[in-house]
Amino acid sequence: MKTFSNFVSKNNPHSNLCQTHVNSFLSHLRTLGYAERTLRKKRPVAASFARWTVGKRLTVNDLNESHLTEFVERLHKRQKARIKFEMAALRLFLSYLRQEGVVPNPPILDASPVDDFKRTYIEYLRKERGLAENSILVYSPFISDFLNDRLAQTGCISFHALDALTIQNFLLDRIQNRSREYSRLLAAALRSFLRFLYLRKEITIDFSLSIPRVRKWHQSEVIGFLTPDQVERILSSTDLSTPRGRRDYAILLLLARLGLRAGEIITIELGDILWRIGEIVIRGKGQVQDRLPLVSDVGDALAVYLRQDRGDSVSRRVFLRMIAPRVGLAGPGAIGHIVRLAFARAGICAPSRGAAHLFRHGLATRMIRQGASIAEISEVLRHQSQSSTAIYAKVDFETLREIAPPWPGQGGVR
Repeated sequence: MKTFSNFVSKNNPHSNLCQTHVNSFLSHLRTLGYAERTLRKKRPVAASFARWTVGKRLTVNDLNESHLTEFVERLHKRQKARIKFEMAALRLFLSYLRQEGVVPNPPILDASPVDDFKRTYIEYLRKERGLAENSILVYSPFISDFLNDRLAQTGCISFHALDALTIQNFLLDRIQNRSREYSRLLAAALRSFLRFLYLRKEITIDFSLSIPRVRKWHQSEVIGFLTPDQVERILSSTDLSTPRGRRDYAILLLLARLGLRAGEIITIELGDILWRIGEIVIRGKGQVQDRLPLVSDVGDALAVYLRQDRGDSVSRRVFLRMIAPRVGLAGPGAIGHIVRLAFARAGICAPSRGAAHLFRHGLATRMIRQGASIAEISEVLRHQSQSSTAIYAKVDFETLREIAPPWPGQGGVR
């Protein structure tokens, strides 16, 4: 609710911060799940800053980050920890005031040609291609590098003189002494960006066809997975007596029983759990939505977490941070962190990356060993192509043993 003081601040450029703004700021933090003892620590900082702005004759239109620094450094003998705490509290305060329209947002500096062009490309990926945010984050640095290189070479963002040899030289220069995966991702990002330029008529030739493909042997390795015993060890090692443990247990069950991806768990919202019909809505790759059955132990774990531990929040996400601000988990990396901690508790060595995906591999492996077909596994894992599921045939060692020829005897094949 907008207060009278808010109205005065926005319509009177000479108005100052007052206690009303401090109180509304603390109420806002309370809705985000900040503890009362934390609010009691932040209150005098915000109130003191408000009084300081009055003494300095600063109006709300003048406030910016430099005033925060000036305020916290006014007393030289303060401990570094105290300065850090005050600065963090005041950054929150200033962010809230800007959000509420009390303090104007800082002027937007003219974006560089690189930033402007990259922003247009990202909007294309998001709205027209339907790429997941994680994929956009992977592509963005590669395209920034390419655009900066063009700017350095030509002095402007122009593609009229672009040719296949220039593109290939850029690619070959960047992949020197880099991994095969890095090379593959760079090539994929360039291919996507060049198609974008062609569709926008920035170039008259589709140079994406000139990007050489990085050789990748499909299904060349046996995938890693968790055995049923390992899954149960991980689940049983979770402490269900704590709010964090109950939240993490529900997340681990979603990974183990439904084979969800980490990014899919992050995006689950309260309205996605259809309790009456026993289903859960999953937002998968390419903005595709699917419904999966809400199996009993998953449903029970979710119900316990939602009733006892989630609490109130402005966020609609099911899984929230355990500390303030109580908003949704930041991204798939948060799920990976939860999984690695669970591995450590269970005494299982976690891989350097992709730990959460081992549950998905484990579910598919268990299904195929129990006689499920590739088509059935593909449906459960929501693969768009069964070729993505075919790799799990490699882990059905017992069936493979039946068709494997005997090892040659002593002396080798004759």
